[in-house]
Amino acid sequence: MRMASSSSFSSASMAMGDEKPHVLAVDDSLLDRKLIEKLLTNSSCKVTTAENGQKALDLLGLGDGQHALNSIASKVNLIITDYCMPGMTGYELLKKIKESPTMKDIPVVIVSSENVPTRIKKCLDEGAEEFMLKPLQKSDVNRLRCQLTKFSNPHKGMLCMGR
Repeated sequence: MRMASSSSFSSASMAMGDEKPHVLAVDDSLLDRKLIEKLLTNSSCKVTTAENGQKALDLLGLGDGQHALNSIASKVNLIITDYCMPGMTGYELLKKIKESPTMKDIPVVIVSSENVPTRIKKCLDEGAEEFMLKPLQKSDVNRLRCQLTKFSNPHKGMLCMGR
C-alpha cells in the first residue's frame, strides 16, 4: 500500500487563481525536508519548511499567544508533515490544526516510513487528507499537485482522473 486517503481535498482556503500552491512541509529530518521541498518546487509549488511541529504551529500563528492573522496561515494551501518527530508527532500537529477554527479547512497530509494500519486509520479519522509512505516520490507529489489543481480549477483537474 503506497497511500491512504480520506477524501478529495476540499478546502475553501485553496482558491488560488494563477498563483502557485503554497505548501508547508514539516519534518525533523533535514534530508527529508530537502527532498519534499525539491519535489514540490519542481511541481510548481511554493514551499515553506519547518523542522518540527512547534515551529509549524508558530508559522501558522497557532503558537502560544499568537494569532493566525500574523502568519503564513492565510497563504498555505496544504500542510505535509512527518508522523514521527520529537516533541510533537505529526498526529498531534494534525489535531491542533483541525482544532483551530482558522486552520481546520487546510488539508493535512501525513507521511511516514512505517506502514502501520492502525496509525494510518487514526490519522485519517482525525482529518488527515492523505497518508503517504516515505520516501516520497515524484508520483506522490504529482498526485498532491493534481488534487490542488482539481480543487482550484475543476476543469483542469479533469485531466488528473485515474491517477
